[in-house]
Amino acid sequence: MNKRIQRSSTNCMLGGVCGGLADYFELDPTLVRVIYVLLTVCTAFSGTLVYILLWIIMPKEIGPTP
Repeated sequence: MNKRIQRSSTNCMLGGVCGGLADYFELDPTLVRVIYVLLTVCTAFSGTLVYILLWIIMPKEIGPTP
């Protein structure tokens, strides 16, 4: 199976980054979002910069291929 990290088009709240990471690691998107918020608050909001960078770098998910 050829898995790629990509922004989710179905599990997105802002940019689809957390949803895409959740899909890749087969986790619940809400759990990934909670972990992201906790890590962002604990690291003096440097997670915001990481999120923006991932939003730019990660490709957008293309619909399912037949």
